Amino acid sequence: MRAVDSVIKELSLIGIVPVIAIDDADQAVPLARALAAGGLPAAEVTFRTAAGEEAIRRIADQVPEMLVGAGTVLTTDQADRAVEAGARFIVSPGFNPDVTRHVIRMGVPMMPGTASPGEMEQAMSMGLDVVKFFPAEQNGGVAKLKALAGPYANLRWMPTGGVNTENMMDYLNFDRVVACGGTWMVKKQLIAEGRWEEITALSRQAVQTMLGFSLHHVGVPCGDADEADRIANALCGMFGFAGKAGRSSHFAGPVECCKGTAPGRRGHIAIGTNSVERAIYHLSRRGVTFEEATPRRDGSGRTVSIYLQGDFGGFAIHLVQT
Repeated sequence: MRAVDSVIKELSLIGIVPVIAIDDADQAVPLARALAAGGLPAAEVTFRTAAGEEAIRRIADQVPEMLVGAGTVLTTDQADRAVEAGARFIVSPGFNPDVTRHVIRMGVPMMPGTASPGEMEQAMSMGLDVVKFFPAEQNGGVAKLKALAGPYANLRWMPTGGVNTENMMDYLNFDRVVACGGTWMVKKQLIAEGRWEEITALSRQAVQTMLGFSLHHVGVPCGDADEADRIANALCGMFGFAGKAGRSSHFAGPVECCKGTAPGRRGHIAIGTNSVERAIYHLSRRGVTFEEATPRRDGSGRTVSIYLQGDFGGFAIHLVQT
């Protein structure tokens, strides 16, 4: 995988990119560590402040797990300084052809700001397939992106501007959105007052909202098809559950009656999530491991189901796409 593609892939798995305007470079490292502790090991540090360049340098040097980029890059000189400081991707608020070409020539991921089809087409003519959509809410939000998805079938977006915990899933549930940029967990007052624990808590809350974990169903090993059908029909009859018979199991509402053997001595628990691939990334950062032979993928190659390693009270656990 090319280095450019690798960075975009990691941003997609992280899902939320905090956009930081920092006035004191001494706060850069504790801020980065607070974000990473909350599950957001990425940051777009803007060049709107004099401390931006030094903040990028310190984060790149001292918090290597952070995927740090530079935002509000308006000139080729700023782009050069950002990359020299350690920025691994560049973001601009608008579409400047000279800056965009310059960053592309450096081999660094570039996401120019776009708001119109014309700007997006210019970016695509330079070989880009990921651009910033800014300001997102003021320019029609996810409805506009969905309208553009037809004619621009290979284009993906990072919406920024007006994105928050209330609307971010409108964007992230659209498969053409790579990630969302946001500021609500890195408000200037929080940074200025060094409220790192609060930033960590807001970041953790954002990740939980993004992943959207919920109990999807419980699987019961029934041994054979006849027994699975009998139990499923009984549950449907007693509780009015909707039944759904399949090749390997018979569902009775939230209960999967398995016709043969399945992982888990007592059965399995399926946890639903908005994105199995993002869940794998974030849970792996928390030390969770997965059974490498168990991923199931859809027609586009996206992972939609996978089992965790380990026994949980006799149950296996797997993630499923909701």
